[in-house]
Amino acid sequence: MASKQDEGAVTEGSGNVFADLGVAEPEEELAKAQLASHIREAIKRRKLTQAAAATLVGLDQPKISALINGRLAGFSSDRLLRCLTALGQDIEIVVKTPRRTRERGRLRVREVAA
Repeated sequence: MASKQDEGAVTEGSGNVFADLGVAEPEEELAKAQLASHIREAIKRRKLTQAAAATLVGLDQPKISALINGRLAGFSSDRLLRCLTALGQDIEIVVKTPRRTRERGRLRVREVAA
């Protein structure tokens, strides 16, 4: 049983909720979520309906709805990248050698101002 002192304890997250939850391939899942967020913002900026966005990116409206609402099962990173380019977004992929040696490389999505 937790003591009164433990009830208020807060654990600081790692910055990746998927890693904190123990999801397999957490960096990839975070990247997909970030790509979906960029898609959502591009649709909003262009003031597109879900139906219009679906036509533009080549998906059906229910898939756009799922994507906008963060239900990303069945969406690969590649598919999300294609949606972004169809929405007029430029994507640049950079591969670089890390400053220090580690077992695996990192995957990050970041937005750069035009």
